[in-house]
Amino acid sequence: MIRGVRGATTVIENEEKEIIEATEVLLRKMIEQNRIEANTVASVFISVTEDITAAFPAKAIRLIDGWTFVPIMCMKEVPVPSSLTKCIRVMMHVNTTIPQEEISHVYLGEAVSLRPDLKTSIN
Repeated sequence: MIRGVRGATTVIENEEKEIIEATEVLLRKMIEQNRIEANTVASVFISVTEDITAAFPAKAIRLIDGWTFVPIMCMKEVPVPSSLTKCIRVMMHVNTTIPQEEISHVYLGEAVSLRPDLKTSIN
Protein backbone atom coordinates (compact mmCIF):
# COMPACT_ATOMS: atom_id res chain seq x y z
CA MET A 1 0.00 0.00 0.00
CA ILE A 2 1.18 3.53 -0.71
CA ARG A 3 1.32 5.83 2.32
CA GLY A 4 2.08 9.53 2.46
CA VAL A 5 4.95 10.56 4.71
CA ARG A 6 4.86 14.28 5.52
CA GLY A 7 7.56 16.63 6.60
CA ALA A 8 8.29 20.34 6.73
CA THR A 9 11.03 22.69 7.75
CA THR A 10 11.86 26.37 7.55
CA VAL A 11 14.85 28.45 6.55
CA ILE A 12 15.94 31.81 7.85
CA GLU A 13 17.33 33.16 4.59
CA ASN A 14 16.39 32.61 0.95
CA GLU A 15 19.87 31.29 0.10
CA GLU A 16 20.68 28.19 -1.98
CA LYS A 17 23.03 26.61 0.55
CA GLU A 18 20.56 26.99 3.43
CA ILE A 19 17.62 25.69 1.37
CA ILE A 20 19.50 22.59 0.24
CA GLU A 21 20.95 21.88 3.70
CA ALA A 22 17.61 22.29 5.51
CA THR A 23 15.87 20.06 2.97
CA GLU A 24 18.56 17.39 3.22
CA VAL A 25 18.28 17.31 7.03
CA LEU A 26 14.50 16.98 6.76
CA LEU A 27 14.64 14.23 4.13
CA ARG A 28 17.24 12.23 6.05
CA LYS A 29 15.12 12.39 9.23
CA MET A 30 12.01 11.29 7.33
CA ILE A 31 13.94 8.40 5.77
CA GLU A 32 15.53 7.34 9.05
CA GLN A 33 12.42 7.56 11.22
CA ASN A 34 10.33 5.59 8.73
CA ARG A 35 13.05 3.18 7.56
CA ILE A 36 12.45 4.20 3.94
CA GLU A 37 14.47 2.73 1.10
CA ALA A 38 14.60 4.59 -2.22
CA ASN A 39 13.26 1.63 -4.21
CA THR A 40 10.00 1.75 -2.19
CA VAL A 41 9.32 5.41 -3.01
CA ALA A 42 6.80 6.11 -5.80
CA SER A 43 7.40 9.88 -5.83
CA VAL A 44 8.26 12.92 -3.76
CA PHE A 45 6.48 16.27 -3.94
CA ILE A 46 8.22 19.30 -2.45
CA SER A 47 6.48 22.63 -2.09
CA VAL A 48 7.90 25.98 -1.04
CA THR A 49 6.35 29.22 0.06
CA GLU A 50 6.55 32.08 -2.41
CA ASP A 51 9.53 33.64 -0.57
CA ILE A 52 11.83 30.70 -1.41
CA THR A 53 13.29 31.26 -4.87
CA ALA A 54 17.07 30.77 -4.56
CA ALA A 55 17.13 27.00 -5.22
CA PHE A 56 15.14 23.89 -5.98
CA PRO A 57 15.02 22.01 -2.67
CA ALA A 58 14.73 18.76 -4.68
CA LYS A 59 18.47 19.01 -5.30
CA ALA A 60 18.93 17.80 -1.72
CA ILE A 61 17.55 14.34 -2.44
CA ARG A 62 20.27 13.77 -5.03
CA LEU A 63 22.86 14.13 -2.23
CA ILE A 64 21.52 10.93 -0.64
CA ASP A 65 23.08 7.70 -1.93
CA GLY A 66 20.67 5.54 -3.90
CA TRP A 67 18.04 8.21 -4.53
CA THR A 68 19.11 9.12 -8.09
CA PHE A 69 16.05 7.67 -9.84
CA VAL A 70 13.29 8.67 -7.41
CA PRO A 71 10.82 11.00 -9.21
CA ILE A 72 10.64 14.42 -7.55
CA MET A 73 8.60 17.51 -8.28
CA CYS A 74 8.89 21.00 -6.79
CA MET A 75 5.98 23.41 -6.67
CA LYS A 76 4.76 26.60 -5.00
CA GLU A 77 2.57 26.46 -1.91
CA VAL A 78 -0.76 28.35 -1.91
CA PRO A 79 0.06 31.89 -0.65
CA VAL A 80 -2.48 32.07 2.18
CA PRO A 81 -2.29 35.38 4.09
CA SER A 82 -0.62 35.05 7.52
CA SER A 83 0.68 31.54 6.77
CA LEU A 84 4.13 30.32 7.79
CA THR A 85 6.90 31.90 5.69
CA LYS A 86 10.14 30.44 4.31
CA CYS A 87 8.68 26.95 4.59
CA ILE A 88 9.60 23.81 2.68
CA ARG A 89 7.05 20.98 2.76
CA VAL A 90 7.62 17.39 1.63
CA MET A 91 5.14 14.65 0.74
CA MET A 92 6.83 11.31 0.12
CA HIS A 93 4.68 8.53 -1.39
CA VAL A 94 6.05 5.25 -0.03
CA ASN A 95 5.09 1.63 -0.60
CA THR A 96 4.95 0.20 2.92
CA THR A 97 3.10 -2.18 5.20
CA ILE A 98 3.38 0.26 8.12
CA PRO A 99 -0.11 1.26 9.36
CA GLN A 100 -1.07 4.90 8.78
CA GLU A 101 -1.05 5.74 12.49
CA GLU A 102 2.54 4.50 12.81
CA ILE A 103 3.97 6.72 10.07
CA SER A 104 6.39 9.24 11.55
CA HIS A 105 5.81 12.71 10.11
CA VAL A 106 8.71 15.11 10.69
CA TYR A 107 8.38 18.84 11.36
CA LEU A 108 11.49 20.90 12.05
CA GLY A 109 12.19 24.52 12.96
CA GLU A 110 9.20 26.84 12.83
CA ALA A 111 7.28 24.18 10.89
CA VAL A 112 6.41 22.40 14.16
CA SER A 113 3.59 24.94 14.36
CA LEU A 114 1.93 23.36 11.30
CA ARG A 115 0.98 20.13 13.09
CA PRO A 116 1.28 20.52 16.88
CA ASP A 117 -1.12 17.59 17.21
CA LEU A 118 1.46 15.13 15.88
CA LYS A 119 3.76 13.70 18.51
CA THR A 120 6.38 13.13 15.79
CA SER A 121 7.01 16.85 15.32
CA ILE A 122 10.56 17.56 16.49
CA ASN A 123 12.90 20.49 16.71
